[in-house]
Amino acid sequence: MTATDYIAACLLVLGGIFFFAGTAGLLRLPDVYTRLHALTKADNVGLGLIVSGLILQAESWLVACKLLLIWLLVLFAGASVSHLIARRARHKGIRVWRP
Repeated sequence: MTATDYIAACLLVLGGIFFFAGTAGLLRLPDVYTRLHALTKADNVGLGLIVSGLILQAESWLVACKLLLIWLLVLFAGASVSHLIARRARHKGIRVWRP
């Protein structure tokens, strides 16, 4: 294995850790707004790290560009869906949880 393989493996593992942290935030945080925040931030960073690790292993620039395009589309879709969920929750009168 080369140094690039080790760096790619580290990026993939770090991305998985961020996905796990986002899932833990989704399950543990008290209200819809904090859950959305934790989930979107962690998943965006996690996917970025995973895509970076895969780009290092890509066989061609075309594959790397496709991976980057997929990441950008997921970023846009995640932000849009999170906004729609938060807007709907606000419209339904769901408030921020306060202890």
